[in-house]
Amino acid sequence: MKLTAVCIVVLAFLGSFCDAQGVYAKPRKPSPPQQPPQQPQQQLQTFEKELTWKYPDDPQPDPKPNVPFELRYPVPAATVAVKCREAIAHVEVKKDMFGIGQPINPNDLTLGNCPPVGEDPTAQVLIYEAELHQCGSQLTMTNDALIYTYILNYNPTPMGSSPVVRTTQAAIIVECHYPRKHNVSSLPLEPLWVPFSEVKMAEEFLYFTMKLMTDDWMYERPSSQYFLGDLIRIEVTVKQHFHVPLRVYVDRCVATLSPDATSRPNYAFIDNFGCLIDARITGSDSKFMARTEENKLHFQLEAFRFQNTDSGLIYITCHLKATSTAYAIDSQHRACSYIGEWKEASGVDPACDSCESGGVVPYTAPAVTFGNPPAISGGDVTQPAPGSPDIPYNPPVPRKVRDLTQPEILEWEGDVTLGPITIMEKKL
Repeated sequence: MKLTAVCIVVLAFLGSFCDAQGVYAKPRKPSPPQQPPQQPQQQLQTFEKELTWKYPDDPQPDPKPNVPFELRYPVPAATVAVKCREAIAHVEVKKDMFGIGQPINPNDLTLGNCPPVGEDPTAQVLIYEAELHQCGSQLTMTNDALIYTYILNYNPTPMGSSPVVRTTQAAIIVECHYPRKHNVSSLPLEPLWVPFSEVKMAEEFLYFTMKLMTDDWMYERPSSQYFLGDLIRIEVTVKQHFHVPLRVYVDRCVATLSPDATSRPNYAFIDNFGCLIDARITGSDSKFMARTEENKLHFQLEAFRFQNTDSGLIYITCHLKATSTAYAIDSQHRACSYIGEWKEASGVDPACDSCESGGVVPYTAPAVTFGNPPAISGGDVTQPAPGSPDIPYNPPVPRKVRDLTQPEILEWEGDVTLGPITIMEKKL
């Protein structure tokens, strides 16, 4: 029995050992980890030359140089002379009464309420004669003399069809002294005007600029003070920036008493797409200068003041535009001046053919109305046709409509205001 029991135990142990061998098998050698598929390696692209382009900066105002400028003050003009005769006062006045090269309209100048009685066309002198008690004379007495006083009144009317004047209202005292115990004599006259204060403010746009220039066009003018008879020189510029090469034009310019270009009174001296009509309607020396650079344009304007206004300040507002230099100059892109005939600043004169179509009234010298000389002086005076025509103000011509059948011209536009500009009176 014992042996049987031992055998059973041995057999049971061996069966357990065999079962263990089936569960705990010999471990296998681990396989190496699987590598992911390799992508083709990229190389950083290099350039032979470093890129230097960058987005353009906004245009900056040009630095202001030191300008060798000195304001020239006009000297008093000796243009009035008087001879005190026994019974009349004989007064002679140069037609260029202010000495600025601008002859006055003889109908605007009276001795009291008496017009001129004659003219010396060779000497360009107007002649006035009045009896001692006529033409609004006033008599005063001192212990030594009898003094007859006349007022030489100058009231300028607008030039041509414009609302502007280039001389100022003036009243000149003319005296004849008759000593009670001595011969007749006369005294010189020294009228005096008080100058206005000078102020300057220029408004510049990002791409368009407009500034006052010195007489040689080399520098920006430090002063905005002028006298009647001076030439106001103006430079208009379009900044090239990153655009294609540009050509600048002055489409229209209007002068006003305030920065508001729509205020009244106003005077459009450039109109009808770049026609400088001031010389045509007033006979002035205003004109565009010959173009030397496409992105710049120079023009000169003879100084003026508005009639019947006390202010000597004016503002100039211009509508500017620029096109590519590849576009030709035409009837809507031009800079035309009247110099005996219409001339274009770049030499393309046919582009100015339509400048007369904007209702421009050409300037004609006014007819002179002479009065009768005092009977005591004797002599005959030729009487020309009396009177001068009324001078209407023509409103600005409306802008033309672009012809849609023509290819469109790419252009830039902007308004620039320059001012205030001080226009001072010139002493006599």
